[in-house]
Amino acid sequence: MTGLGSTLVNIRCGDVRGPSDKGPMYAPERHQEILQTARAQGRVDVAGLAKAFAVTTETVRRDLTALERRGVLRRVHGGAIPVERLSVEPDVARREGHAAAEKRRIALAALEEVPEGGSLILDAGTTTARLAEMLPTDRELTVVTHSIPIAALLVTRPNIHLHLLGGSVRPRTLAAVGDWTIAQLADVFADVVFMGTNGISVERGLTTPDRAEASVKKALIASARRTVVLADHSKFGREEFALVAPLTAVDTIITDDGLDAELAAEVENAGPRVVLV
Repeated sequence: MTGLGSTLVNIRCGDVRGPSDKGPMYAPERHQEILQTARAQGRVDVAGLAKAFAVTTETVRRDLTALERRGVLRRVHGGAIPVERLSVEPDVARREGHAAAEKRRIALAALEEVPEGGSLILDAGTTTARLAEMLPTDRELTVVTHSIPIAALLVTRPNIHLHLLGGSVRPRTLAAVGDWTIAQLADVFADVVFMGTNGISVERGLTTPDRAEASVKKALIASARRTVVLADHSKFGREEFALVAPLTAVDTIITDDGLDAELAAEVENAGPRVVLV
């Protein structure tokens, strides 16, 4: 029997034709094809799978549940992602080259959220680092960050009053974390915080793999009037180990136009304004 690997190319968008002319597939065969597609594309959704296999969405949900019980997929809103995508947190160097064009567009759009003159917090992350590079030079700004790479980008800028938070530095993200970092944020209340995140979902909100990083991110959000999340579309539908904040705590999410329109609408209905660039 011919596999579906070549037919499930745009399964998230539903732009596929299932093998209806070849008869129904047995559940183990569907499970194999679902897993292969999830690993190849990074995510599968229920509606696309149902259309591709010519089965009901309830059947697909049972398939995903069976695969989750086997420990090979993780259920997320509307679909599933392979566990490999959740278990490894890439370091800064590896993340720099991912979705570079999208991150630049997101950072450019984020400039509209920078105050004319005031204070902002920059969370650690490669997209927030792109924003740091683009910060305007025609106004004085107070910038707080716990990211060593971002501090290095801004330390020589004469219009930037830079505050680098101290703490225990995580080698994977080059960000300060821990009680010391959080304690310093108790004395800060900025106009806006620009957040990075590893995962965004309607059910869980913002998530990240490391609990120490999650604790600092919570404190960053609490230390600003507005929260703006900068994240490319690959972060949506992902749910990492440590919870940061629900979507109701977020004012705006800026992402690229690769995000599925239906998922963007669901996120916006949960609270934040979603800006596609």
